[in-house]
Amino acid sequence: MNNDSNKPAARWITKNENKEYDTPIFNIFKRRAQLPEEDLETDFYVIKAPSWVNVVAVTADQQLILVEQFRHGIEELTVEVPGGVNDAGEGPLETARRELREETGYVSDEWTSLGSVTSNPAILDNRTWFFLAEHCRFEGLQQLDRHEHIRVLKQPVGAFLRDVRDGRIHHSLVVAAAARWMLHRPELIRTLDQ
Repeated sequence: MNNDSNKPAARWITKNENKEYDTPIFNIFKRRAQLPEEDLETDFYVIKAPSWVNVVAVTADQQLILVEQFRHGIEELTVEVPGGVNDAGEGPLETARRELREETGYVSDEWTSLGSVTSNPAILDNRTWFFLAEHCRFEGLQQLDRHEHIRVLKQPVGAFLRDVRDGRIHHSLVVAAAARWMLHRPELIRTLDQ
């Protein structure tokens, strides 16, 4: 990395933290932090949330298994890879297997970790884990929660990657999952032109 500034990045020190609001999904904390080098102290707000998983699920005939669902933040339907919240006591791979089965009815015996990212480190404290599930097969009906209304879609790999490239698939964590998948399998870039 090229550093154009002579001033090093500063590390804030947390002085105290108080829960301001809690929900069934996440908690909001007000964190009082100090920057010792400048004798500066201020409040920051942090959302503490469980980790999430996203699954790039591919069938034997190279169809991507996708889900379409309504997202309340943007009040639109979105097309995404299957995924969800890491339940307490559950490891990321266990969550990935469960979410794929519950949301789509598909299962796989071939799993590869694609690593993780910090979901949005400016305000969130969690990580999103990515997994590749290959040779997925349909095992049965979805097992959705009461508030989940998910339509399962299948799309050829090249069409999915073009939709990511062209912004039709725009969920940032799905785009990150696609990027991790392409780094794991660089030959996928050729499918963009097919």
